[in-house]
Amino acid sequence: MALPDAACLLYFDDEAAPALRLAQTAGLPAQAIERHRFPDGELKLRLPVDDTGRLPPRAVLLRSLHQPNEKLVELLLAARTARQLGVQHLTLVAPYLAYMRQDIAFHPGEAVSQQVVGRFLAGLFDAVITVDPHLHRIDRLEQAIPVQQTVVLSGAEPLADLIAQRRPNALLVGPDGESAQWIAQAAARHGFDHAVCTKVRHGDRHVAIELPALNALGRAVVLLDDMASTGRTLALAARLLLQAGAASVDVAVTHALFAGDALQVLHEAGVGEVWSTDCIPHPSNAVAMAGPMATALQSVLSS
Repeated sequence: MALPDAACLLYFDDEAAPALRLAQTAGLPAQAIERHRFPDGELKLRLPVDDTGRLPPRAVLLRSLHQPNEKLVELLLAARTARQLGVQHLTLVAPYLAYMRQDIAFHPGEAVSQQVVGRFLAGLFDAVITVDPHLHRIDRLEQAIPVQQTVVLSGAEPLADLIAQRRPNALLVGPDGESAQWIAQAAARHGFDHAVCTKVRHGDRHVAIELPALNALGRAVVLLDDMASTGRTLALAARLLLQAGAASVDVAVTHALFAGDALQVLHEAGVGEVWSTDCIPHPSNAVAMAGPMATALQSVLSS
């Protein structure tokens, strides 16, 4: 599918490698946004205009929103400036989409960040492409980000392909009920046995896990989830599975947030290999998402 000639992909220097991979796969020219930080932390951006001081009518901005707070300011400055420079249709490619966890006010006075950030992004972009957004009580991304077009990709099937190569006949286990549909999707691709744990959360770092009724004895088990942050939930599940007789436990996740000592916690719990997609750059990256994202971009830009 041919892309419009008048389109480009914009990126920041810290994401040059994934941006160039995506641009090459999608057949788009890639141009970096210059960024200067003043001593007080303020940012100054300079977008890559042509000889006439303009940008193409269609543009794509790649920004994965892990460590998101400053990046949201970057998006505000870049998107508003792109409009002033001639961009009529602006697509955000956010392989990881932040602030999707808090979708209701659990206590009086809490900010529902999914709604706030979602509407903020909708005011800047015409389309959003992301991978496995952390949605709980809504079915579709456009309910959180009301833009003209949304494309939600999944790391479940590419990770399942990797697992089929590395651990044939694996038992896939999800850490909680929220992962059930995602686990089922991955399992169906290669006919894996699968099950889901029950999780009770007592805070950001305190959870309780109950294994489902399964026979893990002698099985190669892969814990599969859309994201891993502290690693505590996965570590607890790994310990229980090994106690239940699993021959090995590995971890596969779409979003390798892995804050602090998360990887150490996983390995100390007996986890062998850790695999992730490259939505967030990390040493565990084993699955590339440039192909699916390029296909999604072709669809959005050609519509």
